[in-house]
Amino acid sequence: MDETIYKIPESVLVVIYTPQREVLLIRRADAGTWQSVTGSKDHGAESWAETAIREVHEETGLDAQHPDCHLQDWQLENVYDIYPAWRWRYHPEVSRNTERVFGLRLPQKMPITLSPSEHTEWQWLDWQAAADHCFSASNAEAILMLPRYLSEPAP
Repeated sequence: MDETIYKIPESVLVVIYTPQREVLLIRRADAGTWQSVTGSKDHGAESWAETAIREVHEETGLDAQHPDCHLQDWQLENVYDIYPAWRWRYHPEVSRNTERVFGLRLPQKMPITLSPSEHTEWQWLDWQAAADHCFSASNAEAILMLPRYLSEPAP
């Protein structure tokens, strides 16, 4: 009996930013590419928001539920083919992933605590430069939508 634990093909993308339009990017340890926080659900019943909160904490050490922070579900989903290099992580019959996009507004740039097994560096960049640095087109597109979310008031 195959007891392989496969990744769930449902993930989040969390654009972490400040009111000054500075965006946090982290460099993947396995590929060397720059990205926002991403990660898959741990189990099918985990909500998108729970996944976003967990992944932000695991990858950056930040608390997305802190009163000075504002996590917002941008109500966007990207569906894409899983890169061949990472297909082994998923069930053999799975070839596409659904990614839910969130924004996390911080009051200002904050220090980051990376998970060294996942990421090697972090940097804060102006939003347009951050979009240019991203490997993933969906990540770059999400960052380029940032100005529309900056105009919305915090709850």
